[in-house]
Order: sequence, then C-alpha cells, then structure tokens
Amino acid sequence: MEKEPLIILTGPTAVGKTKLSIALAKAVGGEIISADSMQVYRHMDIGSAKIRPEEMQGVPHYLVDELEPWEEFHVVRFQQMAKEAAGKIRHRGHIPIVVGGTGFYIQALLYDIDFTENEASPYRQELEALAAGRGAAWLHGELEKVDPESAAAIHENNVKRVIRALEFYHLTGKKISEHNEEQHEKEAPYQYAYFVLNEDRAVLYERIGRRIDRMLEEGLVDEVMRLRDMGCRRGMVSMQGLGYKEILAYLDGEYTLPEAVEILKRDTRHFAKRQLTWFRRERDVIWLNKEEYACSEDRILARMLEILQEKEII
Repeated sequence: MEKEPLIILTGPTAVGKTKLSIALAKAVGGEIISADSMQVYRHMDIGSAKIRPEEMQGVPHYLVDELEPWEEFHVVRFQQMAKEAAGKIRHRGHIPIVVGGTGFYIQALLYDIDFTENEASPYRQELEALAAGRGAAWLHGELEKVDPESAAAIHENNVKRVIRALEFYHLTGKKISEHNEEQHEKEAPYQYAYFVLNEDRAVLYERIGRRIDRMLEEGLVDEVMRLRDMGCRRGMVSMQGLGYKEILAYLDGEYTLPEAVEILKRDTRHFAKRQLTWFRRERDVIWLNKEEYACSEDRILARMLEILQEKEII
C-alpha cells in the first residue's frame, strides 16, 4: 500500500519555524498541524509565541486554540488529534505539515507509537490507593524492582507514569521500557521528510532574548494575570510552560520581575539546547543550518522543495 505523505519542520524555539512553514505550505499545497505543547491552548497567546491569524496567510492550522488551559494535553492526546487532522488534510487533497518543537510529539506521530493507553484496570486503582497511602517514593521503589530502566527514566514524583509502568508490567509481564524501545524502532507508516531548522547558537540565544523582551512589551504579565483570574494555577499542565510558571512565581512574590525574566531567558536557552540534543538522536533528519544558506529563507525553501521532489513527496 502506498504510504501517505508527511512533512515535518522542527527545530529549537525562536529559530524561525513559523515564517518558513507558511512559505512551505503555500509552495506545496500544505496545511499545518502544530506540534507545540502550548499553542493548543486558548487565551495563551503571548507566552506561547502563538501564530497570529494574519500570519497564517490563509493556510489552515490545526491544534492551535483547541483546548482550554485547564484541560490536560499530553502525547497520547496529541497523537489522536494530529492523526485526525492529518486525515482531514489528506481528504482535502493537501499535504499535512507538522510544525513545532516538541520532539516527543513528533516521534509519537511519525512512528505511530503505541502507548498502550487503555481503560483503567482494577490494579491501577489498587496502585493509586497504595500511592496515596505509602507515598510516591515507595511506589517508585516497587517499579525499580521490576523495571529499573523505567525507574531511572521516570521521576518518582510523576506518580501517573510510575503507575502506568507498574500496571503494564502486571498486565503483560513485560517491561514498559522494552515496549517503548520496540516502538521507537518501528518503521514510519509515511512517505516523509523530517527537516530540522537550526541556527548558530550565539545567534539563536540572542533571538531568544529578543523574543522574550518582545513578549513582555506585548503584555505577557497581563496575560498571566488574566489566566490566574480565570482560575489557572501552577499545578496545571498548561501553566508549566515557559513564560507562564516564571511570571506566576513573580506574581506570587517569589521573584522580582527582572529576576523572573532572567530565569525565563536562561531556562529557554536550556530548553533550546535540550531540543537540539533530542533532534540529533532522531533518525533520518535533514538539517537546515541557516548560515549555510546565508540565512536566506528563499534558499532554504528551494532546498526543501528539491528534497521533497527527490523523495517523491511532492
């Protein structure tokens, strides 16, 4: 059976994916699926560097402004929503273009990873009760006994994932770490090109600093105050995002505003570094280093189109 086409455009935060993605979509007849863990939320525009309607230039976008901040968004939900969006795009005769910097989400979609999320078993309820009674550290110790690899990868405070790993072992007799490794080795069910846009590190860090300064000028503090007034609190998945947790800490009196901004800039630089480390580990990625194209979007786009033709995606 012929594989469906899929284009991925990713890279570190603030590298310039948004503008290039619009040019690419217009050139190939594509529609965009956001692989961003924050832009899916309504009311969170400034801190997430969300694409504005006028920037879309008529290109349809999916997984942008689809959930309320108090709703949970995780890799399994992303996978479900992205697959549904890709089906709609293909039905319209267009090519899905996945754009965003959340590498784990991209991997989950590209290789159709099975996270074995199913209905809660009675054993899961038993584990939840044990976690409440004996504590997260005890539960993590139980996981260490049966699956030390997963225990090393999952923090003891992430009780949900610890429970999931223990439940998987109980139901299948198999370590979830082995299952996940097998899933990562799967062949992608798509005819795809996986582009990673990159920039000289010093230039990228400068871009990050400027972007954060611009967010503050545009009203990031007011945006976080509005979210707090709506009932958004630190424990929510949405409020763990860069820009939101730091400003919340400032509003709660933990830092001065200059301290919160400096922490935000530092943590965003660290985040960009982690993103690049992730993409270097991935298979079959095509690096687009901006300096090799004299930082010309037209040249980068021309090279992307050449590669897409060679791969018979367009």
